[in-house]
Amino acid sequence: MNIAVAVRALCEFSAKRGDLDLRFTPAPSALEGMAGHQAVTAKRGSAYEKEISLQATYRNLTVRGRADGYDPARRRVEEIKTLRGAVERIPDNHRALHWAQAKLYAHMICRQRGMSDVRIALIYYNVDDQRETALEIRATARELAEHFDKLCDQYLQWGLREKAHRDCRDQAMRGLAFPFEGFRAGQRELAAAVFRAARDARSLMAQAPTGIGKTLATLFPLLKSFPQAGIDKLFFLTAKTPGRQVALDALRRLASIPERSADPANAANEAKVFPLRILELTARDKACEHPDKACHGDSCPLATGFYDRLPAARAAAADHTLLTRDALRDIGLHHEVCPYYLAQEMSLWSDVIVGDYNYYYDVSAVLYSQTQQRQWQVGILVDEAHNLLERGRDMYTSTLRYAGLVLARKNAPAALKRALTTLARRWGDLAGGGHPDFQVLPEPPSEFISACRDAAGVIGGHVTDAPMPQSHPLLRFYFDLYFFLKLAENFGAHSLFDISKDQSSGPSLCIRNVTPAPFLACRHKAARTCAFFSGTMSPERYYRDMLGIPDQAAWLDISSPFHRDQLKVRIATRISTRFTDRLGSLPELGKLIAQVYRQTPGNYLCFVSSFEYLKLVAAELHDQAADIPVWRQHAGMSESDRQQFLDRFTADGRGVGLAVLGGAFAEGVDLPGKRLIGAFIATLGLPQINPVNEAMRTVMQNHFGQGYDYAYLYPGLRKVVQAAGRVIRTERDTGVIYLLDDRYAKRTVRKLLPAWWNVTLLAPD
Repeated sequence: MNIAVAVRALCEFSAKRGDLDLRFTPAPSALEGMAGHQAVTAKRGSAYEKEISLQATYRNLTVRGRADGYDPARRRVEEIKTLRGAVERIPDNHRALHWAQAKLYAHMICRQRGMSDVRIALIYYNVDDQRETALEIRATARELAEHFDKLCDQYLQWGLREKAHRDCRDQAMRGLAFPFEGFRAGQRELAAAVFRAARDARSLMAQAPTGIGKTLATLFPLLKSFPQAGIDKLFFLTAKTPGRQVALDALRRLASIPERSADPANAANEAKVFPLRILELTARDKACEHPDKACHGDSCPLATGFYDRLPAARAAAADHTLLTRDALRDIGLHHEVCPYYLAQEMSLWSDVIVGDYNYYYDVSAVLYSQTQQRQWQVGILVDEAHNLLERGRDMYTSTLRYAGLVLARKNAPAALKRALTTLARRWGDLAGGGHPDFQVLPEPPSEFISACRDAAGVIGGHVTDAPMPQSHPLLRFYFDLYFFLKLAENFGAHSLFDISKDQSSGPSLCIRNVTPAPFLACRHKAARTCAFFSGTMSPERYYRDMLGIPDQAAWLDISSPFHRDQLKVRIATRISTRFTDRLGSLPELGKLIAQVYRQTPGNYLCFVSSFEYLKLVAAELHDQAADIPVWRQHAGMSESDRQQFLDRFTADGRGVGLAVLGGAFAEGVDLPGKRLIGAFIATLGLPQINPVNEAMRTVMQNHFGQGYDYAYLYPGLRKVVQAAGRVIRTERDTGVIYLLDDRYAKRTVRKLLPAWWNVTLLAPD
């Protein structure tokens, strides 16, 4: 059984020792790193060899890599590292890792060229002052061979184990059975399309109605495709926590994993039930055991000696099929390592990873980075993909707030004051007196960006020499500034640069992403296959344009398994919920809700446009129909508060729950049967008309020729259809939906509603 490993991966596995240390130190960007390498090698002579491809074997392990450089005149192998700050501040365990890499390359060059000894240099290049620092040793070929053999021996047993796991996994996937006797209507069609997309290395857009079991219908075929498509990893990406749990439950069912036992003694028996490793990734603030401590060995006991104890924790975790947050916590605490960073490590060795969109699509996404570095073949399932639009915009939007600059300057040492004062002056030039409260500029002005770079440079230099907690105002502003500059480097027609004034906090400067497609498209391209699925992926062209989904991606629109007799949709044309008409709409709205409820008592949801309007509707219902139980959503509800809201919807319950369209109860909520028999939607869900949205409309008009539809109509109606989808959840459910606004009567609006809906316009009284 032959296996292969890259030099970097081998060293990270076998040569890391000591503490976990995540104290922030400014580091060069990828572009700065490449430029630094080029600056170093450009100074060498014409005989200098660059980017040398190397390979060596140890028993049945093949090690491959690319050495930065070799100087034949000096018989010197060079490993080049770019950095900011003093070389002396590089942690010892980081430097040991660098030496391990350099020695492996030196060994392979000695073996390749029959050399008995060689000089080895670590070249540290400071991108800020363009200075080189060379640390050099001399080693014999025998010493280097012993070092090579030692690292390979540590990896080999693990690598053979992983190869056996992969073979066993693929065999199990060939025989994987669907966990039910048959498919639901539409479920087989979706499953077949996902399998074909993976087999043919294509992407897929699928609009599939609520209730057919999309999660299982996408996971099952992609797992089945593993052997044929050569897929290394499956990433199931979700927008919200409930979606992550649904995926884990589906995977548990596919793998026939019993519910987790409360008895720790049974953990080992539960662990090895199926040859598949499933990992749940959760946010650091939810997984951290010591939130009051910093992530380094001098502060957190789970960071002290992390890499020394990691091999045992990693081996224990590898024996589990389902590595949930709770399972990782148990393993981490047993081995005294940080559970969050144990999860990061296990992402390298897991077959299925379930986590938030940001783990693959964010600017610094760990799964995307690993995919690129390790050259994985990945299959991606994007759950409720309509949410990727707003999340994508957020990921590639950066706001600088003047209050943050003021606080940073207040807490900065004297040496930094000048650069921060200059930045404040440039800021004032852009947004000072005489400028409108909101303005859009064609691009970030070069003078301002120059001042930002100067400020970032001096702060970065200071932080390098005097590390500080991440909560420090100066460091927080530096993070904001660094991200702002990163987006400024990639500024284009997909984004806006806008300035807005606030009397209390001062002017804010924003690089605002409008169309995330250019940023997301490269992430899609890095995968073998991506399946984007949702109950609302229409219009198809809109989502292709906004999410950067290639034209070659297949499109699947699955007919609803529900029939027209299950759902009555009524449009109340006598009501207007336009902003100027909302107060006047209340009496008629309250009257209609009370009338429908009294005709057919049961549980209803009423969705409105805002919390302010929600309070008015609640007061109106109290005045008109105090006998009807009413409960309402509040801003900032905790998870327990949200659960209490949903717990009111019992099968024998009665009442009206008031909620905001687009909020926590408008999607991802499952209230089948009599738990919910109807909904009132008193809004079109259109985004508010304001300067920001109007500026975004202009961008989309220039790009796509449908500015109003792209900025307002499509996002609004998507929220309406999602909210309405709470009513019919199974093929046995029946219910009613009231669309309370005269604009629903327009043909352009009605054509965006699901075709299977039984829509009737209510005649005015």
